[in-house]
Amino acid sequence: MTSIVSTPWFFWAVAVAVGLPVGLVALTEVHNALARRQSSLARPVHLLRNYILPLGALLLLLVKGTQVSAQATPVRIVATVLGFVVLILLLSGLKATLFQGAPEGSWRKRIPSIFLDVARFVVIAVGLALIFSYVWGANVGGLFTALGISSIVLGLALQNSVGQVISGLLLLFEQPFQIGDWLDTPSARGRVIEVNWRATHIDTGGGLQIMPNSVLAAASFTNLSRPPGAHSISVVTVFAANDPPDDVCSMLTQMASNLPQVRAGAVPKAVPVGGNEYKTSIPLQSPSEDGSARATFLKWIWYASRRAGLHLDEADDDFNTEERIKSSLREIAPMLRLSESDREHLLPYARLARYGAEETLQAAGQVPKRMTFLVRGRIRLSVKGEAGTVIPVRTLDAGDFIGQTALTREPLRTTANALEEVTVLQIEREHIEELVLHRPLLLQEIGRAIEERSKDVRRALASVGE
Repeated sequence: MTSIVSTPWFFWAVAVAVGLPVGLVALTEVHNALARRQSSLARPVHLLRNYILPLGALLLLLVKGTQVSAQATPVRIVATVLGFVVLILLLSGLKATLFQGAPEGSWRKRIPSIFLDVARFVVIAVGLALIFSYVWGANVGGLFTALGISSIVLGLALQNSVGQVISGLLLLFEQPFQIGDWLDTPSARGRVIEVNWRATHIDTGGGLQIMPNSVLAAASFTNLSRPPGAHSISVVTVFAANDPPDDVCSMLTQMASNLPQVRAGAVPKAVPVGGNEYKTSIPLQSPSEDGSARATFLKWIWYASRRAGLHLDEADDDFNTEERIKSSLREIAPMLRLSESDREHLLPYARLARYGAEETLQAAGQVPKRMTFLVRGRIRLSVKGEAGTVIPVRTLDAGDFIGQTALTREPLRTTANALEEVTVLQIEREHIEELVLHRPLLLQEIGRAIEERSKDVRRALASVGE
Protein backbone atom coordinates (compact mmCIF):
# COMPACT_ATOMS: atom_id res chain seq x y z
CA MET A 1 0.00 0.00 0.00
CA THR A 2 1.35 3.36 -0.99
CA SER A 3 2.11 5.63 1.97
CA ILE A 4 -0.23 8.63 2.39
CA VAL A 5 2.77 10.94 2.46
CA SER A 6 3.67 9.99 -1.09
CA THR A 7 0.23 10.92 -2.49
CA PRO A 8 0.16 14.03 -4.72
CA TRP A 9 -2.50 15.83 -2.69
CA PHE A 10 -0.92 15.38 0.77
CA PHE A 11 1.49 18.30 0.83
CA TRP A 12 -1.05 20.61 -0.81
CA ALA A 13 -3.63 19.70 1.83
CA VAL A 14 -1.11 20.23 4.64
CA ALA A 15 -0.02 23.57 3.14
CA VAL A 16 -3.63 24.77 2.98
CA ALA A 17 -4.48 23.42 6.47
CA VAL A 18 -1.50 25.19 8.05
CA GLY A 19 -1.12 28.24 5.80
CA LEU A 20 -4.77 29.35 5.79
CA PRO A 21 -5.14 29.78 9.61
CA VAL A 22 -1.70 31.31 9.95
CA GLY A 23 -2.40 33.71 7.08
CA LEU A 24 -5.79 34.65 8.53
CA VAL A 25 -4.33 35.38 11.96
CA ALA A 26 -1.45 37.41 10.53
CA LEU A 27 -3.70 39.45 8.22
CA THR A 28 -6.17 40.05 11.08
CA GLU A 29 -3.41 41.58 13.20
CA VAL A 30 -2.18 43.68 10.29
CA HIS A 31 -5.73 44.85 9.53
CA ASN A 32 -6.39 45.84 13.14
CA ALA A 33 -3.13 47.79 13.32
CA LEU A 34 -3.94 49.66 10.10
CA ALA A 35 -7.51 50.34 11.25
CA ARG A 36 -6.26 51.86 14.53
CA ARG A 37 -4.06 54.22 12.54
CA GLN A 38 -6.95 54.91 10.13
CA SER A 39 -4.71 53.91 7.24
CA SER A 40 -6.09 53.74 3.71
CA LEU A 41 -4.44 50.28 3.36
CA ALA A 42 -6.91 48.75 5.84
CA ARG A 43 -9.51 48.06 3.12
CA PRO A 44 -7.12 46.20 0.74
CA VAL A 45 -5.90 44.06 3.65
CA HIS A 46 -9.54 43.36 4.57
CA LEU A 47 -10.23 42.11 1.03
CA LEU A 48 -7.09 39.98 1.10
CA ARG A 49 -8.02 38.37 4.44
CA ASN A 50 -11.75 37.80 3.94
CA TYR A 51 -11.95 36.88 0.27
CA ILE A 52 -8.72 36.31 -1.65
CA LEU A 53 -6.98 34.05 0.88
CA PRO A 54 -10.01 31.73 1.42
CA LEU A 55 -10.83 31.62 -2.32
CA GLY A 56 -7.20 30.88 -3.17
CA ALA A 57 -7.13 28.07 -0.60
CA LEU A 58 -10.38 26.63 -2.02
CA LEU A 59 -9.01 26.76 -5.56
CA LEU A 60 -5.82 24.92 -4.47
CA LEU A 61 -7.86 22.23 -2.74
CA LEU A 62 -10.04 21.73 -5.81
CA VAL A 63 -7.21 21.59 -8.33
CA LYS A 64 -4.34 20.09 -6.32
CA GLY A 65 -6.02 18.45 -3.37
CA THR A 66 -8.95 16.66 -4.96
CA GLN A 67 -7.40 16.57 -8.44
CA VAL A 68 -10.47 18.18 -10.06
CA SER A 69 -9.81 19.23 -13.66
CA ALA A 70 -9.14 22.92 -14.23
CA GLN A 71 -11.73 22.78 -17.01
CA ALA A 72 -14.49 21.73 -14.64
CA THR A 73 -17.29 24.26 -14.12
CA PRO A 74 -16.90 24.52 -10.29
CA VAL A 75 -13.19 25.29 -10.69
CA ARG A 76 -13.91 27.91 -13.35
CA ILE A 77 -16.56 29.57 -11.17
CA VAL A 78 -14.20 29.76 -8.19
CA ALA A 79 -11.41 31.07 -10.42
CA THR A 80 -13.73 33.72 -11.90
CA VAL A 81 -14.84 34.93 -8.47
CA LEU A 82 -11.21 35.01 -7.35
CA GLY A 83 -10.28 37.03 -10.44
CA PHE A 84 -13.02 39.58 -9.73
CA VAL A 85 -11.86 40.01 -6.13
CA VAL A 86 -8.25 40.39 -7.27
CA LEU A 87 -9.39 43.15 -9.62
CA ILE A 88 -11.12 44.92 -6.74
CA LEU A 89 -8.00 44.49 -4.61
CA LEU A 90 -5.82 45.92 -7.37
CA LEU A 91 -8.04 48.99 -7.80
CA SER A 92 -8.30 49.56 -4.05
CA GLY A 93 -4.56 49.07 -3.54
CA LEU A 94 -3.63 51.52 -6.32
CA LYS A 95 -5.96 54.17 -4.91
CA ALA A 96 -4.69 53.68 -1.35
CA THR A 97 -0.98 53.67 -2.19
CA LEU A 98 -0.84 56.32 -4.93
CA PHE A 99 -3.61 58.85 -4.43
CA GLN A 100 -5.01 58.75 -0.88
CA GLY A 101 -2.92 60.92 1.41
CA ALA A 102 -1.00 62.44 -1.50
CA PRO A 103 0.83 65.68 -0.54
CA GLU A 104 -0.79 68.96 -1.59
CA GLY A 105 0.62 70.20 -4.89
CA SER A 106 2.04 66.83 -5.97
CA TRP A 107 1.22 65.28 -9.34
CA ARG A 108 -0.80 62.58 -7.59
CA LYS A 109 -3.02 65.23 -5.98
CA ARG A 110 -3.46 67.15 -9.24
CA ILE A 111 -4.68 64.20 -11.33
CA PRO A 112 -8.36 64.87 -12.18
CA SER A 113 -10.92 62.27 -11.19
CA ILE A 114 -11.76 61.55 -14.82
CA PHE A 115 -8.23 60.23 -15.36
CA LEU A 116 -8.72 57.88 -12.44
CA ASP A 117 -12.06 56.77 -13.87
CA VAL A 118 -10.47 56.03 -17.24
CA ALA A 119 -7.61 54.13 -15.56
CA ARG A 120 -10.13 52.06 -13.57
CA PHE A 121 -12.05 51.29 -16.74
CA VAL A 122 -8.86 50.13 -18.51
CA VAL A 123 -7.82 47.94 -15.56
CA ILE A 124 -11.29 46.40 -15.33
CA ALA A 125 -11.46 45.80 -19.11
CA VAL A 126 -8.03 44.15 -19.21
CA GLY A 127 -8.78 42.10 -16.09
CA LEU A 128 -12.10 40.82 -17.44
CA ALA A 129 -10.45 40.01 -20.74
CA LEU A 130 -7.79 37.93 -18.97
CA ILE A 131 -10.39 36.16 -16.85
CA PHE A 132 -12.61 35.20 -19.78
CA SER A 133 -9.59 34.29 -21.92
CA TYR A 134 -7.66 32.09 -19.46
CA VAL A 135 -10.50 30.74 -17.34
CA TRP A 136 -13.25 30.26 -19.91
CA GLY A 137 -11.16 30.14 -23.08
CA ALA A 138 -13.07 32.98 -24.79
CA ASN A 139 -11.62 34.83 -27.79
CA VAL A 140 -11.51 38.50 -26.78
CA GLY A 141 -9.25 39.72 -29.59
CA GLY A 142 -12.15 40.44 -31.92
CA LEU A 143 -13.94 42.41 -29.23
CA PHE A 144 -10.95 44.71 -28.68
CA THR A 145 -10.59 45.20 -32.44
CA ALA A 146 -14.24 46.22 -32.74
CA LEU A 147 -13.93 48.61 -29.80
CA GLY A 148 -10.82 50.21 -31.33
CA ILE A 149 -12.52 50.79 -34.69
CA SER A 150 -15.61 52.20 -32.98
CA SER A 151 -13.47 54.56 -30.93
CA ILE A 152 -11.79 55.94 -34.07
CA VAL A 153 -15.12 56.52 -35.80
CA LEU A 154 -16.61 58.25 -32.74
CA GLY A 155 -13.48 60.38 -32.30
CA LEU A 156 -13.69 61.64 -35.90
CA ALA A 157 -17.41 62.34 -35.62
CA LEU A 158 -17.13 64.17 -32.31
CA GLN A 159 -13.71 65.76 -32.71
CA ASN A 160 -14.91 69.28 -31.71
CA SER A 161 -16.61 68.05 -28.54
CA VAL A 162 -13.72 65.68 -27.80
CA GLY A 163 -11.27 68.56 -28.30
CA GLN A 164 -13.04 70.59 -25.63
CA VAL A 165 -13.06 67.59 -23.30
CA ILE A 166 -9.33 67.03 -23.84
CA SER A 167 -8.67 70.74 -23.25
CA GLY A 168 -10.68 70.51 -20.06
CA LEU A 169 -8.73 67.46 -18.93
CA LEU A 170 -5.39 69.14 -19.59
CA LEU A 171 -6.62 72.26 -17.77
CA LEU A 172 -7.73 70.15 -14.82
CA PHE A 173 -4.43 68.29 -14.72
CA GLU A 174 -2.30 71.44 -14.88
CA GLN A 175 -4.55 73.23 -12.34
CA PRO A 176 -3.61 76.87 -13.07
CA PHE A 177 -6.60 77.75 -10.86
CA GLN A 178 -8.88 76.11 -8.32
CA ILE A 179 -12.48 76.43 -7.26
CA GLY A 180 -12.82 79.78 -5.50
CA ASP A 181 -9.92 81.49 -7.32
CA TRP A 182 -10.51 84.82 -9.03
CA LEU A 183 -9.66 85.03 -12.74
CA ASP A 184 -9.27 88.00 -15.07
CA THR A 185 -9.82 86.72 -18.62
CA PRO A 186 -10.28 88.66 -21.88
CA SER A 187 -14.06 88.19 -21.68
CA ALA A 188 -14.84 87.89 -17.94
CA ARG A 189 -13.57 88.73 -14.49
CA GLY A 190 -14.87 86.84 -11.48
CA ARG A 191 -14.67 83.85 -9.17
CA VAL A 192 -14.45 80.25 -10.42
CA ILE A 193 -17.36 78.25 -9.04
CA GLU A 194 -17.23 75.11 -11.20
CA VAL A 195 -14.86 73.36 -13.61
CA ASN A 196 -16.09 70.35 -15.59
CA TRP A 197 -14.87 68.45 -18.63
CA ARG A 198 -16.28 70.95 -21.10
CA ALA A 199 -16.37 74.44 -19.56
CA THR A 200 -15.39 76.66 -16.64
CA HIS A 201 -18.14 78.57 -14.80
CA ILE A 202 -17.15 82.07 -13.61
CA ASP A 203 -19.35 84.16 -11.32
CA THR A 204 -18.84 87.74 -12.53
CA GLY A 205 -21.14 89.33 -9.96
CA GLY A 206 -23.60 90.25 -12.70
CA GLY A 207 -24.23 86.73 -13.96
CA LEU A 208 -22.61 83.39 -14.70
CA GLN A 209 -20.05 83.31 -17.51
CA ILE A 210 -19.75 79.86 -19.13
CA MET A 211 -16.36 79.69 -20.83
CA PRO A 212 -15.38 76.61 -22.92
CA ASN A 213 -12.16 75.05 -21.69
CA SER A 214 -10.73 75.03 -25.22
CA VAL A 215 -11.08 78.83 -25.34
CA LEU A 216 -9.66 79.28 -21.84
CA ALA A 217 -6.74 76.93 -22.54
CA ALA A 218 -5.79 78.90 -25.64
CA ALA A 219 -6.18 82.34 -24.00
CA SER A 220 -3.97 84.32 -21.66
CA PHE A 221 -5.58 85.04 -18.30
CA THR A 222 -4.55 86.25 -14.84
CA ASN A 223 -5.17 84.31 -11.64
CA LEU A 224 -5.75 87.09 -9.11
CA SER A 225 -5.67 84.64 -6.18
CA ARG A 226 -2.12 83.40 -6.80
CA PRO A 227 0.30 83.75 -5.25
CA PRO A 228 -1.68 84.01 -2.01
CA GLY A 229 -1.39 87.36 -0.25
CA ALA A 230 -0.23 89.27 -3.33
CA HIS A 231 -3.49 90.81 -4.52
CA SER A 232 -3.87 94.60 -4.57
CA ILE A 233 -5.82 97.26 -6.41
CA SER A 234 -4.67 100.58 -7.79
CA VAL A 235 -6.82 103.70 -7.53
CA VAL A 236 -5.90 106.77 -9.59
CA THR A 237 -7.03 110.18 -8.34
CA VAL A 238 -6.52 113.77 -9.52
CA PHE A 239 -5.65 116.77 -7.32
CA ALA A 240 -4.98 120.43 -8.02
CA ALA A 241 -1.56 121.44 -9.28
CA ASN A 242 -0.87 123.63 -6.22
CA ASP A 243 -1.59 120.84 -3.72
CA PRO A 244 1.71 119.70 -2.08
CA PRO A 245 2.44 116.16 -3.35
CA ASP A 246 3.73 115.02 0.05
CA ASP A 247 0.52 116.15 1.74
CA VAL A 248 -1.58 114.42 -0.90
CA CYS A 249 0.37 111.14 -0.65
CA SER A 250 0.24 111.24 3.15
CA MET A 251 -3.53 111.72 3.16
CA LEU A 252 -4.11 108.96 0.57
CA THR A 253 -1.88 106.52 2.43
CA GLN A 254 -3.56 107.22 5.77
CA MET A 255 -7.08 106.73 4.34
CA ALA A 256 -6.05 103.51 2.59
CA SER A 257 -4.45 102.17 5.78
CA ASN A 258 -7.71 102.66 7.67
CA LEU A 259 -9.73 100.53 5.26
CA PRO A 260 -11.08 97.36 6.92
CA GLN A 261 -10.32 95.36 3.78
CA VAL A 262 -6.55 96.02 3.89
CA ARG A 263 -4.50 92.84 4.26
CA ALA A 264 -2.97 92.41 7.70
CA GLY A 265 0.70 93.32 7.80
CA ALA A 266 0.61 95.08 4.41
CA VAL A 267 1.16 98.82 3.88
CA PRO A 268 -0.63 100.85 1.18
CA LYS A 269 1.44 103.25 -0.87
CA ALA A 270 0.57 106.41 -2.80
CA VAL A 271 2.83 108.01 -5.42
CA PRO A 272 2.45 110.85 -7.94
CA VAL A 273 2.38 109.63 -11.54
CA GLY A 274 2.34 112.98 -13.33
CA GLY A 275 -0.38 115.11 -14.80
CA ASN A 276 -1.77 115.92 -11.31
CA GLU A 277 -2.55 112.22 -10.93
CA TYR A 278 -1.73 110.02 -7.94
CA LYS A 279 -1.83 106.24 -7.84
CA THR A 280 -2.64 104.48 -4.56
CA SER A 281 -1.81 100.76 -4.30
CA ILE A 282 -4.01 99.04 -1.71
CA PRO A 283 -3.14 95.41 -0.72
CA LEU A 284 -6.36 93.49 -0.05
CA GLN A 285 -7.23 90.18 1.56
CA SER A 286 -9.22 88.89 -1.44
CA PRO A 287 -10.29 90.02 -4.95
CA SER A 288 -13.89 89.77 -3.73
CA GLU A 289 -13.29 92.97 -1.74
CA ASP A 290 -12.14 95.06 -4.70
CA GLY A 291 -15.45 96.85 -5.20
CA SER A 292 -16.19 97.63 -1.56
CA ALA A 293 -12.61 98.74 -0.86
CA ARG A 294 -12.51 101.05 -3.89
CA ALA A 295 -15.91 102.59 -3.08
CA THR A 296 -15.05 103.17 0.58
CA PHE A 297 -11.63 104.62 -0.26
CA LEU A 298 -13.05 107.09 -2.81
CA LYS A 299 -15.74 108.16 -0.33
CA TRP A 300 -13.30 108.67 2.52
CA ILE A 301 -10.77 110.69 0.53
CA TRP A 302 -13.59 113.05 -0.55
CA TYR A 303 -14.05 114.03 3.08
CA ALA A 304 -10.37 113.78 4.06
CA SER A 305 -9.17 115.99 1.20
CA ARG A 306 -11.55 118.77 2.24
CA ARG A 307 -10.49 118.51 5.89
CA ALA A 308 -6.84 118.73 4.79
CA GLY A 309 -7.45 121.70 2.49
CA LEU A 310 -6.62 119.67 -0.62
CA HIS A 311 -8.52 119.79 -3.91
CA LEU A 312 -9.66 116.35 -5.06
CA ASP A 313 -10.61 116.48 -8.75
CA GLU A 314 -9.36 120.10 -8.60
CA ALA A 315 -12.58 121.13 -6.80
CA ASP A 316 -12.83 123.84 -4.13
CA ASP A 317 -14.73 123.37 -0.85
CA ASP A 318 -16.91 126.15 0.56
CA PHE A 319 -18.35 124.27 3.52
CA ASN A 320 -16.22 125.76 6.32
CA THR A 321 -17.78 129.23 6.16
CA GLU A 322 -18.02 131.82 8.92
CA GLU A 323 -21.83 131.62 9.01
CA ARG A 324 -21.81 127.86 9.50
CA ILE A 325 -19.21 128.14 12.27
CA LYS A 326 -21.29 130.81 14.04
CA SER A 327 -24.37 128.62 13.81
CA SER A 328 -22.48 125.62 15.21
CA LEU A 329 -21.06 127.69 18.07
CA ARG A 330 -24.60 128.75 19.00
CA GLU A 331 -25.61 125.05 19.12
CA ILE A 332 -22.80 124.08 21.51
CA ALA A 333 -22.96 127.29 23.55
CA PRO A 334 -25.18 125.81 26.32
CA MET A 335 -22.78 122.89 26.75
CA LEU A 336 -19.70 125.14 27.11
CA ARG A 337 -21.56 127.97 28.89
CA LEU A 338 -20.53 130.40 26.15
CA SER A 339 -21.67 133.96 26.10
CA GLU A 340 -21.97 136.08 22.97
CA SER A 341 -18.52 137.54 23.53
CA ASP A 342 -17.07 134.03 24.11
CA ARG A 343 -18.47 132.89 20.79
CA GLU A 344 -16.96 135.88 19.03
CA HIS A 345 -13.64 135.17 20.70
CA LEU A 346 -13.65 131.49 19.63
CA LEU A 347 -14.85 132.16 16.09
CA PRO A 348 -11.35 132.47 14.53
CA TYR A 349 -10.17 129.30 16.27
CA ALA A 350 -13.14 127.00 15.60
CA ARG A 351 -13.32 124.85 12.52
CA LEU A 352 -16.00 122.68 10.90
CA ALA A 353 -15.19 119.27 9.48
CA ARG A 354 -17.14 116.41 7.93
CA TYR A 355 -16.50 112.65 8.14
CA GLY A 356 -17.96 109.86 6.03
CA ALA A 357 -19.80 106.80 7.34
CA GLU A 358 -17.50 104.28 9.09
CA GLU A 359 -14.59 106.73 9.03
CA THR A 360 -12.45 106.97 12.17
CA LEU A 361 -12.53 110.32 13.98
CA GLN A 362 -10.16 109.27 16.77
CA ALA A 363 -8.31 106.06 17.55
CA ALA A 364 -7.62 104.42 20.90
CA GLY A 365 -4.15 105.15 22.23
CA GLN A 366 -3.90 108.62 20.69
CA VAL A 367 -3.51 111.78 22.76
CA PRO A 368 -5.99 114.23 21.19
CA LYS A 369 -4.84 117.76 20.33
CA ARG A 370 -8.34 119.20 20.16
CA MET A 371 -11.87 118.72 21.43
CA THR A 372 -14.47 117.71 18.85
CA PHE A 373 -18.14 118.64 19.28
CA LEU A 374 -20.77 116.71 17.36
CA VAL A 375 -23.08 119.01 15.38
CA ARG A 376 -24.81 116.53 13.02
CA GLY A 377 -24.94 112.73 12.80
CA ARG A 378 -24.01 109.92 15.18
CA ILE A 379 -20.71 108.51 16.43
CA ARG A 380 -20.02 105.07 17.92
CA LEU A 381 -17.42 104.64 20.65
CA SER A 382 -15.86 101.18 20.84
CA VAL A 383 -12.97 99.38 22.47
CA LYS A 384 -11.00 96.30 21.43
CA GLY A 385 -11.05 93.21 23.61
CA GLU A 386 -8.13 90.91 24.32
CA ALA A 387 -9.05 88.70 21.34
CA GLY A 388 -9.18 91.72 19.02
CA THR A 389 -12.97 91.84 18.93
CA VAL A 390 -14.65 95.25 18.66
CA ILE A 391 -16.88 95.93 21.70
CA PRO A 392 -19.40 98.82 21.42
CA VAL A 393 -19.27 101.25 24.35
CA ARG A 394 -21.65 104.12 23.59
CA THR A 395 -23.39 105.97 20.76
CA LEU A 396 -23.06 109.75 20.71
CA ASP A 397 -25.62 112.11 19.16
CA ALA A 398 -25.60 115.80 18.28
CA GLY A 399 -24.53 117.83 21.32
CA ASP A 400 -21.99 115.27 22.62
CA PHE A 401 -18.25 115.64 22.34
CA ILE A 402 -15.08 113.55 22.09
CA GLY A 403 -11.41 114.26 22.71
CA GLN A 404 -12.03 115.35 26.31
CA THR A 405 -8.62 113.98 27.40
CA ALA A 406 -6.95 116.74 25.36
CA LEU A 407 -6.92 118.74 28.61
CA THR A 408 -5.33 115.95 30.69
CA ARG A 409 -2.94 114.74 27.95
CA GLU A 410 -4.08 111.14 28.55
CA PRO A 411 -4.33 108.56 25.76
CA LEU A 412 -7.82 107.73 24.56
CA ARG A 413 -9.27 104.35 25.55
CA THR A 414 -11.96 104.27 22.88
CA THR A 415 -12.11 104.52 19.11
CA ALA A 416 -14.71 106.83 17.56
CA ASN A 417 -16.25 105.91 14.19
CA ALA A 418 -18.93 107.76 12.25
CA LEU A 419 -22.15 105.75 11.87
CA GLU A 420 -23.25 108.11 9.11
CA GLU A 421 -22.04 111.38 7.65
CA VAL A 422 -21.23 113.59 10.63
CA THR A 423 -20.43 117.27 11.01
CA VAL A 424 -18.21 118.31 13.91
CA LEU A 425 -16.83 121.53 15.33
CA GLN A 426 -13.20 121.30 16.41
CA ILE A 427 -11.40 123.61 18.85
CA GLU A 428 -7.69 123.27 19.56
CA ARG A 429 -6.41 122.37 23.05
CA GLU A 430 -4.92 125.75 23.98
CA HIS A 431 -8.19 127.56 23.34
CA ILE A 432 -10.19 125.01 25.36
CA GLU A 433 -7.65 125.41 28.21
CA GLU A 434 -8.10 129.17 28.08
CA LEU A 435 -11.86 128.69 28.14
CA VAL A 436 -12.02 126.38 31.17
CA LEU A 437 -9.45 128.47 33.07
CA HIS A 438 -12.21 130.90 34.02
CA ARG A 439 -15.00 128.31 34.24
CA PRO A 440 -14.38 125.81 37.08
CA LEU A 441 -17.83 124.25 36.59
CA LEU A 442 -17.06 123.49 32.94
CA LEU A 443 -13.79 121.88 33.98
CA GLN A 444 -15.70 119.72 36.49
CA GLU A 445 -18.20 118.64 33.81
CA ILE A 446 -15.38 117.64 31.45
CA GLY A 447 -13.73 115.70 34.28
CA ARG A 448 -17.05 113.99 35.05
CA ALA A 449 -17.40 113.09 31.37
CA ILE A 450 -13.92 111.52 31.40
CA GLU A 451 -14.87 109.41 34.43
CA GLU A 452 -18.20 108.34 32.88
CA ARG A 453 -16.50 107.24 29.65
CA SER A 454 -14.02 105.19 31.72
CA LYS A 455 -16.91 103.50 33.55
CA ASP A 456 -18.59 102.77 30.20
CA VAL A 457 -15.41 101.07 28.98
CA ARG A 458 -15.17 98.93 32.12
CA ARG A 459 -18.84 97.90 31.84
CA ALA A 460 -18.44 97.01 28.16
CA LEU A 461 -15.39 94.85 28.87
CA ALA A 462 -17.10 93.19 31.84
CA SER A 463 -20.16 92.35 29.72
CA VAL A 464 -18.04 90.11 27.50
CA GLY A 465 -16.01 88.66 30.38
CA GLU A 466 -12.76 90.60 29.82
